This record gives sequence, structure tokens and C-alpha cells, in this order.
Amino acid sequence: MSEEPDNAQVRVAPPILIVLCLLAGWCLEQGQGWRILPAGWHGPRVALSGALILFGVGLVVYCARQFKQAQTHIEPWRPTSSVITSGPYRYSRNPIYLGIAIAGVGIALAFNSCWMLFGVLVFALIANKHVIEKEEEYLEGKFGESYLNYRRETRRWL
Repeated sequence: MSEEPDNAQVRVAPPILIVLCLLAGWCLEQGQGWRILPAGWHGPRVALSGALILFGVGLVVYCARQFKQAQTHIEPWRPTSSVITSGPYRYSRNPIYLGIAIAGVGIALAFNSCWMLFGVLVFALIANKHVIEKEEEYLEGKFGESYLNYRRETRRWL
């Protein structure tokens, strides 16, 4: 009889997934370019994209520090020893994926690419189905009622 592995069984790292989705969007952009904003908006577009990238990356870094402080693994294919419910986790069960998506929107805006923006949407859908659902099932099995209470009180994304 085999034991259940002590991890969420996630196969693709979410940072790699966003890169693949953005690259796919960039490739599609080469065939048919659809812009998010008109060319005359270059200055505001660059400023907004930079702010979104910095905010998204900052959120990911902040959450990574929380994992280190809690002495648990950030990687979804490694065992989790605790559920973090403070900081951004008070408002979202997945602030790291939210930060990755926000940075992805900033990158799409920097390239002014609707296709790359669509890639961020694809990332969110794939992460939701193939990463977050697996993580939630794993955490529910491992932490039981305490995780279920947190899940009831805190939204998945925002």
C-alpha cells in the first residue's frame, strides 16, 4: 500500500507557467499585433507598467519572506508545515499567484500587447485549475478544519 505524498503534486512551477504564457502571447503578437493603449500613451504606459511590475514582484518577495519566517516551503511540490494567514494572506489565499499575475499585466503593458495580456488570463485560469485546486486539496487533507475555516474566511484571489 502506497502512502500519499506530502505535497500538492504540482507539476509546473507557477513562475515558469507565467513566462510560458507571456511568451506564447508575444509569439502571437508577432502575427497580429493588437495594442492595449494607443502609441501616444507611451509615457503613462511605461510608468504604469513599471509600477505594476514592481508591485507584483514586491508582493511575491514579501510573501516569500513570510514562508521563510514560518519555516515552511514555498514550492508547491514540497511539504508544507504550516498555513500562513497573516499579511497579504489575510486578504487572499494566493497572494503569490496574484503578484505573479499583476507583474504579468505590467509586462504585457510594457510590451503594449493584448496577446500577452491574454496570456496572463490563461496563466490565471491554468493556475486556478491545475495549481491552486491541488494545493487546496492537499492543505485541506493535511490541516483539516483549521484550513477549512481559513478558506471560508479568505477569498481565493482577492
